Amino acid sequence: MKVLVTGGAGYIGSCAAKHLLDAGHEVVVFDSMELGHVEAVDPRARLIVGDLRHEGEILEAMRAAKPDAVMHFAAYALVGESSADPGKYFRNNDIGGIHLAESMKACGVKRIVFSSTCATYGQPDHMPITEDTPQRPTNPYGESKLLFERMLGWYQRIHGFRPVFLRYFNACGAEGGLGEDREIETHIIPNVLRVPLGRKDHVDVFGDDYRTPDGTCVRDYVHISDLARAHLLALESDFCGALNLGTGRGFSVKEIVEAARRVTGHPIPAVVAPRRPGDPDELVADPRKAFDILGWKAEWTDPEKIIASAWAWHSAHPFGYAGKRP
Repeated sequence: MKVLVTGGAGYIGSCAAKHLLDAGHEVVVFDSMELGHVEAVDPRARLIVGDLRHEGEILEAMRAAKPDAVMHFAAYALVGESSADPGKYFRNNDIGGIHLAESMKACGVKRIVFSSTCATYGQPDHMPITEDTPQRPTNPYGESKLLFERMLGWYQRIHGFRPVFLRYFNACGAEGGLGEDREIETHIIPNVLRVPLGRKDHVDVFGDDYRTPDGTCVRDYVHISDLARAHLLALESDFCGALNLGTGRGFSVKEIVEAARRVTGHPIPAVVAPRRPGDPDELVADPRKAFDILGWKAEWTDPEKIIASAWAWHSAHPFGYAGKRP
């Protein structure tokens, strides 16, 4: 198939594009390059620079690419930022999403694999989280993703779209030359690794009074290689609907810091900081439906191995893809 990958110069989108190409598919990457990196775009892919917020740009790209399907990764994804500036998230993630859906409709493209999130569930009453768990986001980021899921549901009913919503948990790790590079970094693993890299003198632990065994947030950490493989399986299937992507096991922030200390051999001082708005206590997936439907199961389940993959990439790219920044 020919696949248009929005956000294909970003962290997870670039890895998914590589897996698509390795499987023999043709890839066109559509990315604004606001947060993406040209170095992350596989040379086998065609890159179109454009912004989903500009309706004409995605329509022109869709007409030029003539894809059989879309994988949609392009989004703002910082929980704290979304709580401070919700309008930014709804404009980008939802108005941009409408432009994408309308361009698909105009060009007769029906299949879309949407990079959604466990943040659509908010703080569930029970763990682990199944696809039937009520979706009650606690931050505008999660709400923006849920809104686009609902929009695609209506495009499915009215226009015959065939959407898959992949609600994945905490993306992490690195694959080969592809890793996590953001100016504003909120994910725990790359933040922890900035300490042994000499970019920070400590890691902030945002809150130690959550309703968890050690007081710090518990998350299900899923490797980007596993996520990319799930997107490929979803694309090649006939399934429409929602699937959770996770390992089925949660680790606390303190446990991740301890694992990073063992991997890097660095003491990594940790300082407790105030909670971030919108952070739930615990988010752990029930991934059984993804296995039943796609035959997908996370292969990366050991946090030390996940962190080691990220550490290898960050050690080789201590200041990201472009090298040292001013």
